[in-house]
Amino acid sequence: QVQLVESGGGLVQAGGSLRLSCAISRRPAPSMSAAWFRQVPGKEREFVSAINWGTPSTDYSDFVKGRFTMSRDSAQSTVYLQMNGLKSEDTAIYYCALNMLGITRTSSAYAFWGQGTQVTVSS
Repeated sequence: QVQLVESGGGLVQAGGSLRLSCAISRRPAPSMSAAWFRQVPGKEREFVSAINWGTPSTDYSDFVKGRFTMSRDSAQSTVYLQMNGLKSEDTAIYYCALNMLGITRTSSAYAFWGQGTQVTVSS
């Protein structure tokens, strides 16, 4: 069983920055991918970004492209999400996830999930 633990969420003013971290209990294989999703109560979980552990190519949703950057530290088995230019609509619980295959935006493809970290952006 793989465990993921997110940290770094909090309250920030619009235009500010936060960096989320996700510690993974076992080093992912090069073929695996990690992702960030977010969810607002009453809405479906939505894809934010993903990274292939081996390459490490990335994919971003249109609403964060140019503002958020996802990276990974292979030695620490940790993924990060640097969030700049935060907007009130970025307010959500952010989840880290891991899947056995390549990058995908489909949440059901991810077998392992963290507990989430709250990000609140005040306008």
